[in-house]
Amino acid sequence: MNPMPVIRMLNTAASIQSGDVLVPFSIDEAYARLAARETEPVPPLVHLWRHRRAMVLGARDAKLPNAALAVRLLRERGCQTAVRHSGGAAVPLDGGVVNLSLVMPAPAHDLTPEPHFERMAALIREALGTTGKRVQTGEVEGAYCPGSYDLSIDGFKFCGIAQRRLTRAVVVQAFVLTEGSGRTYGEAARDFYRMAGEGAPAGAFPRVVPERMASLSELGMSGGAGAFAGRVRDVLAGLGTLEEMNACPASLEADAKRSLAALRARNGSVGLT
Repeated sequence: MNPMPVIRMLNTAASIQSGDVLVPFSIDEAYARLAARETEPVPPLVHLWRHRRAMVLGARDAKLPNAALAVRLLRERGCQTAVRHSGGAAVPLDGGVVNLSLVMPAPAHDLTPEPHFERMAALIREALGTTGKRVQTGEVEGAYCPGSYDLSIDGFKFCGIAQRRLTRAVVVQAFVLTEGSGRTYGEAARDFYRMAGEGAPAGAFPRVVPERMASLSELGMSGGAGAFAGRVRDVLAGLGTLEEMNACPASLEADAKRSLAALRARNGSVGLT
């Protein structure tokens, strides 16, 4: 009988972080680089985290005509901002948003993104399978951070998925609105684009309709962030031998610090330090 595969789970979602919002992204990046350089297969990492009041931008957002002004005003109001290195567009974060990453080795010759998007979508669908709600996949018009792997229930988007590819590894990152007001999150994204995108050509940024967003609590699922994280854990435990962590492992700290420095430098290169 073959042993069950090992899955590593880093779960800090029990608390809401308030430090540098780039730190969780640096952990994903460090683990991806570890997976890419190792000759022996590295177990996949599932990373769950939350952050207090932040706006995480896509690379295109940082190039909008008034992005620097919009970022300055957000920061003056106590909202952190940063540019991530995966795809997608602006995503507001707060305590009701669970960020979920899947980091794993990938063959260098396999450049097709869809299977990796589908793995993340399948994990989230399975985690919500006991709720009786039907999760649909496909772009939701008017939602923020739109994409073909938007996840929605009854036409309301609650999750978006982005991806970053390295030579021999992949990072798939999702945001999941577990509680709070989807409309409020949508208004935050809309207001950012109204300022940052003033004077930009048509199609340069998403036209956000806040009413197209909803949280899982608004869609009838109880328990909020904690319940969702628990459901993800239960799914993973059924798939393999789970190695659970509640902080970045010491073996990864040095690489994570280097990745954080690189991410900060990248943010500086687009004028958003």
